[in-house]
Amino acid sequence: MSKQPVKRAAIAVARQLLLILAAAVVLVPIIYIVMASFKTKMDYVRNQIGWPNPPVLDNYLRLIEDAKLFIWFGNSAAVTIGSVALTVAVGALAAHAFSRFHFTGKEKVFNLIIALMIIPPIVMIIPLFVLATRARLVNTYWSAIVIYAGLMLPFSVYLLRNFFVTIPESIVDSARIDGCSDMGIFLRIVVPLSRSALITLVVVNVLWVWNELLIALIFLQKEELTTLVVGLIRFQGRFRIDQPVILAGIFASMVPMVILYLVGQRFLVQGLTAGALKGE
Repeated sequence: MSKQPVKRAAIAVARQLLLILAAAVVLVPIIYIVMASFKTKMDYVRNQIGWPNPPVLDNYLRLIEDAKLFIWFGNSAAVTIGSVALTVAVGALAAHAFSRFHFTGKEKVFNLIIALMIIPPIVMIIPLFVLATRARLVNTYWSAIVIYAGLMLPFSVYLLRNFFVTIPESIVDSARIDGCSDMGIFLRIVVPLSRSALITLVVVNVLWVWNELLIALIFLQKEELTTLVVGLIRFQGRFRIDQPVILAGIFASMVPMVILYLVGQRFLVQGLTAGALKGE
């Protein structure tokens, strides 16, 4: 018997085992959170790992009554939608300019934008807070929206530019010959052909903004502006000994992101890999 098929089979088995292990590392904590969120406090103390006996909804009801869950959801949704919409709009226009237009310093500016991706947000907190205070934007949605958009723009421009250059130039030239303006080319050709990249960008940015803590904690200090993650952190301080309630809140915050990922997952790989197929 040839050794080559045996070797390939062993590699395939090892690959499958590795994938199963990776899936278990991700899924086991989620399953633990879900099960614990339906337990009573005493049931959780007696049996932290097993199934809830019996399952109860008291933790979620308490979360809604004692915590301002719907207000937190609304604040997170407002900040996330605003910042991601601003980022995608500005990033797409900038990426289109970098991919189709020729101007002085184009490569230097693009390289500078790429370099901004490596700067950690925490080092910019103090100057951003000073600017937001002078502009009287602290404790407004706009402070978080503008800052989030600024932090997400470098990656957004990089991702979309790498995708836009894969669009055949012949299609753009044909549209220009037919009398289509630059904005018309962008809206009628580039945007429709870049659906997978745009959806990928939306999913990635929404996941980051929804789970971000530091900026929301510093720039949205009023209780009525508290986002979901910040609210859960404060709630955890009040109910530290009641773990099922805390885990119910964590699971509630995960549900919208899981739904978003399931809806956009088929576009995710396409959008992240398309720009690697062709460079300018």
